[in-house]
Amino acid sequence: MEIDNLKIQIKTFFGLEEILSAELKKLGGQNVEIKNRAVNCEGDLGFLYKINYSCRTALKILVPILTFKTWDENRFYDKLFDFPWEDYLRVDQSFAIDSTIYSDRFSHSQFMVQKMKDAIVDYFKFKYNTRPNVDSKNPEIKIHLHIDRELVTISLDSSGDALFKRGYRKTQGEAPINEVLASGMLQLANWDGKGNFLDPMCGSGTLLVEAAMIAMDLPAQIFRKEFGFQNWPNYDAELFSTIKENRIKRIKEFTGKIIGYDIDNVMLDAAKDNIAAAELEEVIEVRKQNFFDSKKELFPLLMVFNPPYDERIAINDEDFYSKIGDTFKKNYPNTLAWMISSDLEAVKKVGLRPSRKIKLYNGKLECRFLQYEMYEGTKKTHKLTGESI
Repeated sequence: MEIDNLKIQIKTFFGLEEILSAELKKLGGQNVEIKNRAVNCEGDLGFLYKINYSCRTALKILVPILTFKTWDENRFYDKLFDFPWEDYLRVDQSFAIDSTIYSDRFSHSQFMVQKMKDAIVDYFKFKYNTRPNVDSKNPEIKIHLHIDRELVTISLDSSGDALFKRGYRKTQGEAPINEVLASGMLQLANWDGKGNFLDPMCGSGTLLVEAAMIAMDLPAQIFRKEFGFQNWPNYDAELFSTIKENRIKRIKEFTGKIIGYDIDNVMLDAAKDNIAAAELEEVIEVRKQNFFDSKKELFPLLMVFNPPYDERIAINDEDFYSKIGDTFKKNYPNTLAWMISSDLEAVKKVGLRPSRKIKLYNGKLECRFLQYEMYEGTKKTHKLTGESI
């Protein structure tokens, strides 16, 4: 593998590509190119380690090692059988393959994955009379198969476990927001750690923890124990140690307040568990508080939250969203508030026109990430006019 000029593909969620691109440029990425749910760039091995350790909106980071065109399964097998797999995978290591396939010709993804496994195993058996093991649960080397019509791209997954698995989530709520999505939302809302932050319906605390990590410039994977690239033949432990030390030196003190409200004791306990696991008890405060009975306490204030909107959480009150709007208008003057929701009809009951609307996905749910600006005086009466969300 050419370690000085790696071509790298970084996967993310729909709607976060621009944020990811900015992160990569800030971390030193070259030739950054935005794709759909992904960003391509170039960098050396140290850069690959750095973005795995620090990038907040990356889901997985792939390094392509083979690209070819094929029109049938036999050619697919032959191309893979002829590839020098020992450069990337030792015979005593385990491996697994995941796939993304957009092709009418190769529509059965599991068949193509099996064909690829056969080619790799047969290669080692033919050349070394032994073979690596397939381990779908905890492989040492993860390989990604991507087929777009007839174009095949084989990549090494440098991350291992998906990068939303930060390592601090000990307790999960009813419908927790993904850590990568949470960080992306905060960056879309321009949270930079200057001022104060409130999540008025904090659930298990993901937005609070991600907000604190941004405010203090904590590396996104500071709690992660292992990355996929650590099992690669070219792994440079000394270089990775230096990268981590340099990123940790950038951690800074946060002087504002980060507060979370919730009315559910179970959720508050979950949030406290996760905040403690992230070692952020001195930075984040959570309390039992009904947002609809609350008043603005912090100046200046950014509010970002994920109100209930999923079928997994029942909302019995038809006026739930209108209460959100009333609370905004009456109790939170001069505040910037953002919320995500998939219930596009209910959102209209907020009674305020959103000043920004960004399409995102929370899992498979299509959502809108909506910005509301509350002003004192006449501007607060600006109403939603039935425009499409």
